[in-house]
Amino acid sequence: MTGDAGAEGLRPLSVVLAGGGSAGHVNPLLATADALRSRVPDVRIGVLGTAEGLEARLVPERGYPLTVVPKVPFPRRPDTGALRFPISLRRAIETARAAITEQEADVVVGFGGYVASPAYLAARTAGVPIVIHEQNARPGLANRLGARFTTSVATTFESTKLSHATRVGLPLRAEIRDLDVAAARPEGLAHFGLDEGRPTLLVFGGSLGAARLNGAFSEAAHDLLAAGVQVLHLTGAGKDVEVPTTSATGARYVTAAYTDRMELAYAVADLAVCRAGAGTVCELAAVGVPAVYVPLPVGNGEQYLNAVGLVEAGGGLCFPDDEVDGAWVRAEVLPLLTDPERLATMAASAAAHGERHADDRLVDMILAATGRA
Repeated sequence: MTGDAGAEGLRPLSVVLAGGGSAGHVNPLLATADALRSRVPDVRIGVLGTAEGLEARLVPERGYPLTVVPKVPFPRRPDTGALRFPISLRRAIETARAAITEQEADVVVGFGGYVASPAYLAARTAGVPIVIHEQNARPGLANRLGARFTTSVATTFESTKLSHATRVGLPLRAEIRDLDVAAARPEGLAHFGLDEGRPTLLVFGGSLGAARLNGAFSEAAHDLLAAGVQVLHLTGAGKDVEVPTTSATGARYVTAAYTDRMELAYAVADLAVCRAGAGTVCELAAVGVPAVYVPLPVGNGEQYLNAVGLVEAGGGLCFPDDEVDGAWVRAEVLPLLTDPERLATMAASAAAHGERHADDRLVDMILAATGRA
């Protein structure tokens, strides 16, 4: 749908981005939108998303127009929802196609989630090129569908099995992509009330927290502090942990439900213990923070697959959820925290495996798909 603008040359590039639901889909979408705007200042960007997902708030806050597409979950069982599915999907496709046509899109870029399948189907019927980015090591249903319609397929992980896949990494928000850990560390220590010169452990389980991690580190808090380790523990919204805040060694155990300065949390961390969502794994690798990953024990092992490449490269360790308790913290985490040489080796391996410029690599693929590389 690329057109001319007479003597002025090509009209401004028009890109429709589709994805949402979780932060895992929305954050790389927004990072890509920002990278597009940086590279092509006059680009027209529109976003397709749902009313229920995080994109409903985050996309307008970032200044991008959002077209709401009806959420159409794929039916998992033969019930009334399955009977309504064809009609609901048709409406979602019509909404997506109207937005694509109105914007005169040169390309549709999908990141997965409920809105991606209607966007891919609408783009295909409208004759608009499709670019796909798959966040997870195991691709979702929408991107498996979309990969049938395009050869422009980007993945976060080398192991992801999609046709025509090229690993670019995960587009990261600028605060993480451009983080200078050493330069930001003093600000981070002051921000969280921590001390310079102590081994620092970061524990987090995502915005909702991880009950398994919260319980294990609550049990082992006295031992960590007695060893002179200071802890920054992000417990998750609505979740509290009982821990001592100070100790005879002077080390502190700082808790917070969440932080909107995650880059500063990374900057203070000598080691992280966390789940293994794709965003978490890629951010920690990009900034060179070694981590102990405890994959969420749901689904078909998706989170383990996200972490396995980094672990094999030496940038982290991985343990099953059911092994994690206070004794595990004392046996596995505490000795690592008190071994600075091993931590330094893991940090270097993580940084070597990480990818800070996935947003630019994905923009290259988008521009190539439109013939404007």
